[in-house]
Amino acid sequence: MSLHKDQELKEAVLNLPTKEKDKLLVRLINKDKMLLKQLHYELLEDESDLEDRIIDLKSNLESLFETNANKIKNIPVYSNYKGLSSTLRQASGMVNEHEKITKDKFSVVEARLLILEEAFDLYPSLFGPSALSPAFKLHKYVNGRIKNAIKLFDNLHEDLQFDLREQMEFVLNFAADHKLDYDL
Repeated sequence: MSLHKDQELKEAVLNLPTKEKDKLLVRLINKDKMLLKQLHYELLEDESDLEDRIIDLKSNLESLFETNANKIKNIPVYSNYKGLSSTLRQASGMVNEHEKITKDKFSVVEARLLILEEAFDLYPSLFGPSALSPAFKLHKYVNGRIKNAIKLFDNLHEDLQFDLREQMEFVLNFAADHKLDYDL
């Protein structure tokens, strides 16, 4: 049940003494880790902390690809498609968390393009034609990520787009060369 639907409960909570409301608030925040991270960012961090978060995110993404480089080869076989799909989803989850916490549009687009660039640089053979089901799923997922990156890129101010233009062109050229169909 939502607090918005139960007006009586909402009124009762709002009428609680401040000390009790504070205790309740702290207990509720502790139950939601994402809310805790968002509040920490909004209330306790500044611009330099955002820069540190961005550096950490990029470092974690690069580390993820380096770690999985031993497990995933640039050979179009079943296990490599599955492994790359898993890695891309994990990387995307890291960016999603960063986005929910910071709401920084530029770094989100930059990170999403970085993920695509890494995948395309390290595993170009996995984006060629294939009849394997995991290849189809990987290509479908990557097409969705490209489409999402384009949409986010287009919503940035043109000065910010300029800073990311080379990365975007690389991704779009690779997609065109490998006939990835990301339908806009």
